[in-house]
Amino acid sequence: MFVNLINKLISTSAKKPPQSIARTVSTTTAMSPAPLQPIFDKLFPKVEELKPDFINVLKQAVEIPAVSGDESLRPMVVKKAKFLASQLESLGFHDIQLKELGTQPPPVNDSNLQLPPVVLSRYGSDPAKKTVLVYGHYDVQPAQREDGWDTEPFELVVDEATQTLRGRGSTDDTGPLTGWLHVVRAHKEAGIEFPVNLITCFEGMEESGSLGLEELIAKEAKQYFKGVDAVCISDNYWLGTKKPVLTYGLRGCNYYQVVVSGPKADLHSGVFGGIIAEPMVDLMQILSGLVDSKGKILIDGIDEMVAPVTEKEKEIYEKIDFSLEELNEASGSNTALYTSKEDILMHRWRYPSLSVHGVEGAFYGQGAKTVIPAKVSGKFSIRTVPDMDSEKLTKLVVDHCNKSFAKLGSPNTCHAELIHDGAYWVSDPFNAQFTAAAEATKVVYGMEPDLTREGGSIPITLTFEQELKTSVLLLPMGRGDDGAHSINEKLDISNFINGIKLMGAYLHFYAQSPEN
Repeated sequence: MFVNLINKLISTSAKKPPQSIARTVSTTTAMSPAPLQPIFDKLFPKVEELKPDFINVLKQAVEIPAVSGDESLRPMVVKKAKFLASQLESLGFHDIQLKELGTQPPPVNDSNLQLPPVVLSRYGSDPAKKTVLVYGHYDVQPAQREDGWDTEPFELVVDEATQTLRGRGSTDDTGPLTGWLHVVRAHKEAGIEFPVNLITCFEGMEESGSLGLEELIAKEAKQYFKGVDAVCISDNYWLGTKKPVLTYGLRGCNYYQVVVSGPKADLHSGVFGGIIAEPMVDLMQILSGLVDSKGKILIDGIDEMVAPVTEKEKEIYEKIDFSLEELNEASGSNTALYTSKEDILMHRWRYPSLSVHGVEGAFYGQGAKTVIPAKVSGKFSIRTVPDMDSEKLTKLVVDHCNKSFAKLGSPNTCHAELIHDGAYWVSDPFNAQFTAAAEATKVVYGMEPDLTREGGSIPITLTFEQELKTSVLLLPMGRGDDGAHSINEKLDISNFINGIKLMGAYLHFYAQSPEN
């Protein structure tokens, strides 16, 4: 029944022409698709032909609840790694290794809990060809039907009415990850020579901090990863729902907490209210002095660290397809701080932001509890951008919190600290990789992609760039409304199939580019 439903979808999406809009002026060095067109004329129909098989592989992968954040499901994460290894082997990949990363560090319930392996493999080893490393993660966020899912989250649903694939991991990141495998199969069955040497690096802890991966990349930089010319990651999304994008920048993230301590234990407000200094009151005043209601960060010295916007950057933002209406739809409200497209996107990607996330130690349940908490901790983060230095930023934050507390004249104690940080990343959107991906996008979708940055972070991006000393491209498959990490996560079937075509076309264009 599942395969029959897939077959019904083939004729529908295969007949749909690529979306088309007025093209913008090219911002990349043009590469002629003419020499590659005969290849695409064989490759793309083969991708369409194999659509049922591709979706079935995704179905099998989604059914494995590889939730890295749940210790009880660690065997399932490992099972998914072995499933991918078997798929790679069947496609002719060689030197397949399940790299063990050792014991997971605290906090854990099981002190002997092993980290899931990183799946390394190779396809091709021709010294005359360029070598591309593709990264993806096979672990997923937790999901349960009672969270509000319309269907079982770990059963891939092919929704004929909406032409979507629904299930946990469909877009983040199991769908895109398996897409690379499907690119290889399509080439094999179409009898097309694969244009590059391919290396996979698939991890199982991305949703839990990528523990152990940075060390592995550093260790393998001159071993397994030696000779890598480019890294491609498909673990992000289009800005909206209609136009493909290429992503060349990510904000970093510094996460802080400020702890205010007072009495030795929680106290009754009827007995002690008004006669002791309350930690919660102090904390609220400190947090309110971090950022105002318009989003302006109130910590002195931060604005001066931000690199100025160049005229070339401004031109990129002017061409991007986005509107205030799309922001309001995404947030489900009319609470935007800015009205122009450029202001919205620059403050989302290009400028730092400070968000207050919550308070630990205070009463938060239903009802009325008249307690004075003895110790409270406020959590907040700052999204960082070029040219902000993490160490200098942390000093500014800690000094600001200490000064704010000192002004209160409180007998309580205050301690502000950095919990963790991840650096920002920005690349050249006009290099050989991006140029190849832009040309591939025009072939597959009939339009030039928008060049975007992301407000979130993928810290491993910078690690690949620095350790392998090469460029990184973010080549998204899914749309902005896919609902990654949310209920009813989905991937449009057209994005899945066109995304596979895009990956293949990108590899061919990059293979013929004159530079790395």
